[in-house]
Amino acid sequence: MSEVVTAHDEAHHNSTGIDTRKLLMWIFLGSDCLFFGSFIATYLVYRNRSLVGPYPSEILDIPLTTISTFVLLMSSLAMVLALNYTQRDKPVAGRYWTLATACLGAIFLGFQVYEFNHFVNLGLTPKTNMFGTTFFVLTGFHGAHVTFGVLWLLTFAFSCLTTSLKERAIIVLSIIGFLMIFFATLMSDWLHVIPHVPFNTVMAVGGAGALILLISVILLRKTSTPKGIAESQTMNLELSGLYWHFVDIVWIVIFTIIYLVSAKDVAPIIGM
Repeated sequence: MSEVVTAHDEAHHNSTGIDTRKLLMWIFLGSDCLFFGSFIATYLVYRNRSLVGPYPSEILDIPLTTISTFVLLMSSLAMVLALNYTQRDKPVAGRYWTLATACLGAIFLGFQVYEFNHFVNLGLTPKTNMFGTTFFVLTGFHGAHVTFGVLWLLTFAFSCLTTSLKERAIIVLSIIGFLMIFFATLMSDWLHVIPHVPFNTVMAVGGAGALILLISVILLRKTSTPKGIAESQTMNLELSGLYWHFVDIVWIVIFTIIYLVSAKDVAPIIGM
């Protein structure tokens, strides 16, 4: 099997000695740096120039965003473990950590959904002022990248780390269970993103989702995936890992500029 994998990998190498797929990914990430760089530069240019509120100091919640940042950084650790176990041809552990990475990414998106909803309730929208426009465009663009990454990882776990219909059905079941918990959390009175939902309904949806997720996680411990399948998918997972780590690094920059540097911005700078 290793000889087949080696021959397959050599077919994708070019004169530079680098896998063509990896080279194209680096080119894509380089071009993406230009997009994020332009949005970040725009935010800095128009920083503290809003003529009306609310201003960053009035609405930014540093502790909450710190937690969501920690969740996203832990997803990078999960990605490293997913790649490690996949390289060692351990499909069960590889699936667990790939799904864990997607799960942590989805939790980060949940934080972002809550934050956007909270800001809108406080009167900040993309049309309110310059801060609202640059904030929503920059963080929304990053959120779109995280969403794509989550879908990529779920697709990878479903199509590349499984071979039987039973395993794929269990993965779909686990996703359904997680989504039920996710939406139950958004319906809770604590977050109030989806309002006016009875408490009993929230508990029923969340409890059923937790039970489904627990059963699916237990069932995923057994695998019928043939030896060598996980190992052959190493490069595909490595490409998604490069993308995921890039998204995490970009968020560190965004978190620093918006939530740490701009957190005390109150009034506009007049005459500049």
